[in-house]
Amino acid sequence: MPQAQPLPELDPRFSDPKASAADWSDAAAQLRDAELFWLTTVRPDGRPHVTPLIAVWHDDCLHFCTGPGERKAKNLRENQEVVLTTGVPSLSEGYDVVVEGEAVRVTDEPTLRALADAYVHKYGPDWTFTVGDGVFVHEAGEALVFRVAPRTAFGFAKGDPFGQTRWRFAQ
Repeated sequence: MPQAQPLPELDPRFSDPKASAADWSDAAAQLRDAELFWLTTVRPDGRPHVTPLIAVWHDDCLHFCTGPGERKAKNLRENQEVVLTTGVPSLSEGYDVVVEGEAVRVTDEPTLRALADAYVHKYGPDWTFTVGDGVFVHEAGEALVFRVAPRTAFGFAKGDPFGQTRWRFAQ
């Protein structure tokens, strides 16, 4: 798991002189509360693949799930490096957070049960999963579950003052 409070670094090249580095706790709260994320994976031929999905923040990591036949699951069989992005579609206000890391399969039942509870708590009863044989089970089928521990994260403050913060995590 990543360290709880990495040191923030403000990048002056992309920040207003009035800006200060953001605290990781604020970015982690946004990751916890965000409803929608954009997942970037890499296809076997090297082209990027980006798709929206839901995710939960649990034990200082982002978690998402996908069907085993979906493009993102196929991509992850070859290359586990991913980027998860969340934020607001505005140039003049809000905050965006980008998390880079490795997507690692979660298969142990206690963790999967905790994550299934986290999905219901965050997204409601339509996102109820049972756990079976190292996967989530839903009326639509099985879903593989992945954990992304942040290796590097970026925060983009928009508006006044704008700023870019980078956090590096001990691995």
